[in-house]
Amino acid sequence: MSHFFPPFLTPISFLLFLLFLIPCPISSLPHPLFLLSIPLFLIPLNVVEALQEFWQMKQSRGAELRNGALVLYEMVPAASPPYVCYVTLPGGSCFGSFQFCPTKAEARRSAAKIALMNSVFNEHPSRRITDDFIEKSVSEALASFNVKEADNPNTGIGAFRFMLESNKGKSMLEFQELMTVFQLLHWNGSLKAMRERQCSRQEVLAHYSHRALDDDIRNQMALDWVNREQNIPGALSRELAATERELDEARLAGKELRFHKEKKDILLLAAGQLGSAHSSGC
Repeated sequence: MSHFFPPFLTPISFLLFLLFLIPCPISSLPHPLFLLSIPLFLIPLNVVEALQEFWQMKQSRGAELRNGALVLYEMVPAASPPYVCYVTLPGGSCFGSFQFCPTKAEARRSAAKIALMNSVFNEHPSRRITDDFIEKSVSEALASFNVKEADNPNTGIGAFRFMLESNKGKSMLEFQELMTVFQLLHWNGSLKAMRERQCSRQEVLAHYSHRALDDDIRNQMALDWVNREQNIPGALSRELAATERELDEARLAGKELRFHKEKKDILLLAAGQLGSAHSSGC
């Protein structure tokens, strides 16, 4: 298939070449899933290899990748089709197979395909957080919520501006990776508990803006769900069922999945802790 590419371009750089060929405003850029309608001959034959090459290229060009350039795949256990695979990129963003996959290999390729398209799409200059992007985003948020205080970090809009300005120059995927922590804190009820302890938004932002999503955070959230299940029997199973539906819907729509996937993993961790507690109590 190499004859489809100009001699001076690898499959990855050719995709980048296509993306940068015609600069366009962010509002006119298609959703990455739409990019999958690109003719098949423009997509690398070995998309799994191409995705890994892309991130190795980014690392070689100075990208700060905390855990290296390794792309991780996770198959969902299943005895028969359709098979589902998730892929986690070096920064933490997660995507999943979005097609009906009759084999595990096809599920892996499907996940790599949407992850590669999003990775390349994310390199476009309009996907960077700039002063213009911040002003436009804050203005839209002000209009949506009909509020005026955009510079007070103790308000929701002010905190939004603070987060954007703190991440100026980063891409939208990088920003989404950071926001996943705050999405989980909100979902788990931790932000509400912090407010009840009189913690200011500024203090919470300052603490978690530089905190990676790690096993300590996951274990603490799982413990919160263990306590919740003990107080309200059935709460855990209901939340897990809802989360699995949301995850499947987002996966089939080709969306970034980190938030939904982390929720599911935390709930499964809590279920495991409950099971261990029951076993040890017998």
